[in-house]
Amino acid sequence: MRGLVILLALALVAADWPQFRGPNRDGRSADTGLLQAWPKGGPKLAWTFAECGVGYAGPAVVGDRLFLAGGRGTDEFVFALDLKMSPPKELWSAKIGPLFTWKGNSWNAGTNVSPTTDGERVYVLGGFGDLLCVEAATGKEVWRANLPKDLGGAVNPIGGGLEEPTPLGWGYSAAPLVDGDRLIVSVGGSKGLLAALDKKTGKAVWQSKDATDETSYSSPVLAEIGGVKQIVQVTNKGLVGIAAADGKLLWRYARPYEDVAISTPLVHGEFIYASVGFGEGCDLVKIAASCGAFTATKVYANKDVQNRDGGLILANGLVFGHSEKGGWTCQDFATGAVKWSEPVIGRGVVSFADGRLYCVAEKGGAVALVEPGAEGWSATGRFKLPRESKLRKPSGALLLGRIAHHQRHPVELAAVSLHGGDAHRDRHGRPVAPDQRGLQLLGFPALEDPHEELRLRRRAVRGEQPGDRLP
Repeated sequence: MRGLVILLALALVAADWPQFRGPNRDGRSADTGLLQAWPKGGPKLAWTFAECGVGYAGPAVVGDRLFLAGGRGTDEFVFALDLKMSPPKELWSAKIGPLFTWKGNSWNAGTNVSPTTDGERVYVLGGFGDLLCVEAATGKEVWRANLPKDLGGAVNPIGGGLEEPTPLGWGYSAAPLVDGDRLIVSVGGSKGLLAALDKKTGKAVWQSKDATDETSYSSPVLAEIGGVKQIVQVTNKGLVGIAAADGKLLWRYARPYEDVAISTPLVHGEFIYASVGFGEGCDLVKIAASCGAFTATKVYANKDVQNRDGGLILANGLVFGHSEKGGWTCQDFATGAVKWSEPVIGRGVVSFADGRLYCVAEKGGAVALVEPGAEGWSATGRFKLPRESKLRKPSGALLLGRIAHHQRHPVELAAVSLHGGDAHRDRHGRPVAPDQRGLQLLGFPALEDPHEELRLRRRAVRGEQPGDRLP
């Protein structure tokens, strides 16, 4: 989320983590000196912070500031925490807009999108499309826009959600992306899928009029292919590449998805990998450039990896993550062959740091430290997040890490220390004493899939039982 159903947003924060899925939007942290195995009971709980608000938003961290967004009362807010304090102290908050929900909604409320920051400003997107820019130091509003009203935006409502007066589905969920002096936002709709705004003023620079898909819940990523910087986005029509310079459509890979597209694509050289859950599967696409023109060609497509919403990691030529087919899975990136799959800890999110995978379950609070190998699931540590919610929206699942209560009650953010040994150094190479180590594992929430109720109804119509396998 930060897509809509980002089950848990996992941030490894000593090096900066300025946006959804980290510096390169690939779920990888550059930190080293981390524990390669955890003691019994897991690493030490460093701190917790309540009053986070409700929603799916994960953290953005730059220096000693952590930025987060959530619903408080009837509105959505972005706020900053001072990480020099233990527990962190809230420095400021700024209103984004009204709390995202609608009549009859029993699944989600609040913000879906993690904040994005360039260090000087923070950019945050609310569920109704309220885009806000504030000063990182003070929270003072710099500019704001509303994507549906100002840019003709629309979210693909496939699978349910809000459809009138503007299709918003389960709310805006694609995280803004900083590209130099521009802010890239996934707007969706007839005026253009993507838009580039002047990040200092909010003024539109271009909108991708050649690509007018409704936006999905998947966040766009930057890539450079054939010497051309481009923005890659997964929509319900497939994959597109948009020129970062002027918004022109460079290529399209037609691959209709019949359910919500949530997971962020992986970019590796000229290859783009995308996966969608609910029986859709995965695709590896090769983008070729010749004489200024681009073509997208399928390398493989199969249903072996169906990553619904927890994200994927590419490491050592292998793709790791949870698949609705088989559980936690390792797949050969180049060939699509599955190396192993294990139904352990349940569906969840994955991140990578210092040669280890950090896997966090959606339900139950399990966190596992796993070696990224091709031989099988090899956990070198496991623990359970400190608390689980007993009070939540009627159709939602347990929220992990940020301990959620009712949609208007506070939720909690938990952090644990991951460093080991006295020889740890910070990102500038300076020695850091044990009591100053700043890297923490931040567990964040997810609600149960907001589309499940609709699928259960469809099953009932077909005479199927709730436990039957999804088609």
